[in-house]
Amino acid sequence: MAEVDSFQNLLAARMLLKTSLEKSRSVASALEKTGPRLEEIKQSLPSLEAALRAQKCSLAALGGHISRAVGPAAAVLKVFDAIHGLEKSLSSDPSSDLYGYLVVVKRLEEALRFLAENCGLAIRWLEDVVEFLKENAVTDDHRYLSNVTKSLKILRELQANEECARLDGGLLSAAYDKLETEYRRLLRENGVPLPIISSASSIVAPSSLPVFVIQKLQVIIERLSANNRLENCLSTYIDIRSSNARACLEALGLDYLEISIFEFDNLQYMESSLDMWSKHLEYSVKNLLELEYQLCNDVFEKVGLDVSMDCFAKIAIQSGFLAFIQFGNTVTESKKDAVKLFKLLKIFHTLNELRLDFNRLFGGKSCNEIQIPTRHLIKRVIDGACEIFWELLPQVEVHRGTSPPSNGSVPSLVSFVIDYCNQLLEDDYRLTMIQVLEIHQNWKHQKFQEELLRKEVCNIVEAIRLNLDAWSKSYEDTPLSYIFLMNNHCHLYKALKGTSLGDLIGDFQLREHKKYRDYYASIYLRDSWGMLPGLLGHEDETLFSDGRAMACSLVKKKLKTFNEALDGTYKKQSNWVLANKNLRKRICQLVVDAIVPVYRSYIQKYGHFIEQDGIKNVKIYTEEGLVNMLSSMFQPKMGKCYSTNTRHSIDKKSEIVTSQFPSTTVVA
Repeated sequence: MAEVDSFQNLLAARMLLKTSLEKSRSVASALEKTGPRLEEIKQSLPSLEAALRAQKCSLAALGGHISRAVGPAAAVLKVFDAIHGLEKSLSSDPSSDLYGYLVVVKRLEEALRFLAENCGLAIRWLEDVVEFLKENAVTDDHRYLSNVTKSLKILRELQANEECARLDGGLLSAAYDKLETEYRRLLRENGVPLPIISSASSIVAPSSLPVFVIQKLQVIIERLSANNRLENCLSTYIDIRSSNARACLEALGLDYLEISIFEFDNLQYMESSLDMWSKHLEYSVKNLLELEYQLCNDVFEKVGLDVSMDCFAKIAIQSGFLAFIQFGNTVTESKKDAVKLFKLLKIFHTLNELRLDFNRLFGGKSCNEIQIPTRHLIKRVIDGACEIFWELLPQVEVHRGTSPPSNGSVPSLVSFVIDYCNQLLEDDYRLTMIQVLEIHQNWKHQKFQEELLRKEVCNIVEAIRLNLDAWSKSYEDTPLSYIFLMNNHCHLYKALKGTSLGDLIGDFQLREHKKYRDYYASIYLRDSWGMLPGLLGHEDETLFSDGRAMACSLVKKKLKTFNEALDGTYKKQSNWVLANKNLRKRICQLVVDAIVPVYRSYIQKYGHFIEQDGIKNVKIYTEEGLVNMLSSMFQPKMGKCYSTNTRHSIDKKSEIVTSQFPSTTVVA
């Protein structure tokens, strides 16, 4: 494909050169026809001068006019001959010797400029001669007047030819066309799409134009700019360089920039898209557009900074760079939820990291089309982030009147908010959140307090504690409220220990959570299982003096009462959950330690009454069976376990919570 394009380019260049050559030949033909006529002037002027001097008596005043007219006319003729000699050099290809070609072009410009100045002067002098001859009725020999008039006509035609040489189709115009063709060739051949990705994880900076190419572009621009052809240079440069920049960006795979608002409901897709956006935006600014900015400054150095900045601004816009800004706006327009705060902070962090680059590259008036949308995006990001941040506490509080989980587990809201606050206090987000709050406060002309973020997070944690107290009181079954409090204090202790949020609330609060966990565990065991061992209290031997039948009846009754209490408690609590594995294992072991030894001892001492009498309707647990049953309690159902301190757990929980937080009132 590349070879076909090269061949087509060669054909186009050949046709252009052929056309230019034909135009040059037409001009040369016109100039050749003018040559003999100038030769006539050259030959007639001396004879005219001699004849007029012979008539010195009557034409004494005419001599001065003729002398003044002959000099410019002869000089014009000499320069015309020189221009005629440049035609062959200007018909050659500039690419073979650009600097030599430019020298010839400059000589042609100077020659034409001389003709423009002196041809007019010669014409004016000859016009004076004609007028003088007519006024003084020099009619003895009409040949003198005819020769001067003829010479005047030829010079006027020569002046017209000089003007044509500067217009389309003229010799100089054709030379400029060749320079523009060479200018375009240099840009295209040295502006192929640049290498983008060297490996799956890194992006390399593109290379600049070679120095010798920049120097050639500069001298061509200087020559064309001096002759009102700068606009063509600019449009050609912008078209080619913006096309290259656009190809570089497209090679990155930027389809995600066109994502719709509805697609942002997919948290994983949104997260990966934002990661790519941040990486690609940095590459675009620091590498691609930085290169284009420097090239514009270098190539158009001699024509002024304003021209360079205008050129760069158009390249940046036509490259598709504004798609990055539009993507950021799409994020700000997506549905408002708690997790969106981190996305907005990430956008702000990326833009803030590039702030100096943005100010330098897009600081001029020419870049208003980039400046205005960028400022608008930053404002939307800051306003949106602050709006979500200040709604966090009210939305935690509004859930206080809702129902807690029926199984006594950790509410999704609790685990979500704790992980959320932990993530917000990490350095990646904490510093950015502080910056955002400070800017927003300054916009509102309010004094910013350094501890604003920490105080608000502490208020959110306190609101969670108050929610737990309110939720625990809503359970009709008191032991279930103990399970709930045990679960949540254990979760808070584990989730806060060794974290930024834990450091914020302090060791005392952490110890309090641990203490409450153990406290509720003890009263849960007392109220739920403490009565069961008493149901199997050992009897005094005297109670069995009335005979075996009475003893069997008493043992049977106690075992049935115990079994009913055990089975009832187990069945009622079979759906209760202890989310933490260690806590679950510990509580189950405490239950086993409270029940199994007493049951084993009772069966060992009185079980033979039942065995000997063959009582069938009394269930006797094996020790292993009872241990297994009690140890299997409080198991979480699939999908109900919670991660306590992983960075990505907040995104997983948000699939459950973000549809509820901050807008609805469901907790579990």
